[in-house]
Amino acid sequence: MKKIAPKRLAKRIVKLIWQKKADDIVLLNMKKISSIADYFVICSVSSSVQGRVAADVVIDELKKKGLPFRVEGYQSSQWILIDCFNIVLHIFQPDARVFYALEKFWGDAPREEYPDG
Repeated sequence: MKKIAPKRLAKRIVKLIWQKKADDIVLLNMKKISSIADYFVICSVSSSVQGRVAADVVIDELKKKGLPFRVEGYQSSQWILIDCFNIVLHIFQPDARVFYALEKFWGDAPREEYPDG
């Protein structure tokens, strides 16, 4: 298993999902407020197909780097979660993102927005 800095991997994930046309990409720094992960990457997609495409590109990258991960919600794709232990990627369709409101729930987390990747 390779070792990669969490922030570096999070930014790589941002770039990968942006290339697959994910919208409203936000990176939350969770280090000081939760033990769940160092970073959350949150994005929106317009369809289940686009969600799976964004998930697939990240999964391929993690496999290529030999990094462990777990995927939830791939079949329903309203909310696909990829947990690579110190980074959790949340790929939402718009209604699910509004409903779960992770950015509000974790409102104390420092955030970076990536409108242009």
